[in-house]
Amino acid sequence: MKVFQTPDRGFCFGVKRSVDVALETVKKAKEPVYTYGPIIHNPQVVKQLAEQGITPIESLDGIKPGKLILRSHGAPSSVIEKANKLKFSVVDAVCPFVKRTQNYAKKLYKEGYKVIIVGEEEHPEIKGILGHAGIEAQVINHMSSLKKISDFKKLGIVAQTTLPVQRFVKVVSKLLPMAEEILVYNTICKNVILRQYHTMKLAKSIELMIVIGGKNSANTRRLAELARQEGCETYHIETHEELEAGWFKNKLKVGVTSGASTPNWIIKEVVEKIKNGGKNEKR
Repeated sequence: MKVFQTPDRGFCFGVKRSVDVALETVKKAKEPVYTYGPIIHNPQVVKQLAEQGITPIESLDGIKPGKLILRSHGAPSSVIEKANKLKFSVVDAVCPFVKRTQNYAKKLYKEGYKVIIVGEEEHPEIKGILGHAGIEAQVINHMSSLKKISDFKKLGIVAQTTLPVQRFVKVVSKLLPMAEEILVYNTICKNVILRQYHTMKLAKSIELMIVIGGKNSANTRRLAELARQEGCETYHIETHEELEAGWFKNKLKVGVTSGASTPNWIIKEVVEKIKNGGKNEKR
């Protein structure tokens, strides 16, 4: 059995930067250190950071002020304002590409556009962008959501950074007749586009794809969806412990890809177990 890996696996630039900022912050801090929500969508990394004193919180209420790290997905401006009022020291670990999307949304709103964000409404990145896009901003994930759009003279469109390109193109093309003027910013991360491309390409030439990453990671789930769309048997796992030996029976070519929040050490463990036929090494 041969194992093939996509070239752009492991942490993306934005995730690595966020984790590095968090580690540097806790190393120097004398007060409590928090992240507003999990800093990235990988439970194993979040657990490691918690063991080093970085605590994820979902609300500022009743929390002793300290260092508050803004996670890679960003946060609404209202959260930042509240943190400052409560005397938290805010540390910016937001992915630069997410921040770019927030800035475009803010710019469009100030210029009189109704802002449309293409992505998952409940995703923390989208909630952060919404906080910069004005009260009339709207989130669209699938074509069915377009029915809720009324005619506007000016529409400004941005995308969740991990959105599949094909979905963005479809939604934008359907929005074209709905306004006299449309301004589109393609804010999909280039690293995400490459991961999706390489995953689809690899899925065409193998019998089984293992996608590694948090079950709460949108970009990882999409990689699994894309591999399945290519007709490849696909499993989405978080760690090597989820691998089953039966998956690899009679398989000659197995592919491995990962989401942008998956550390290399987890990928290495998975690959080693796959090479052992999905079985734990005998000790």
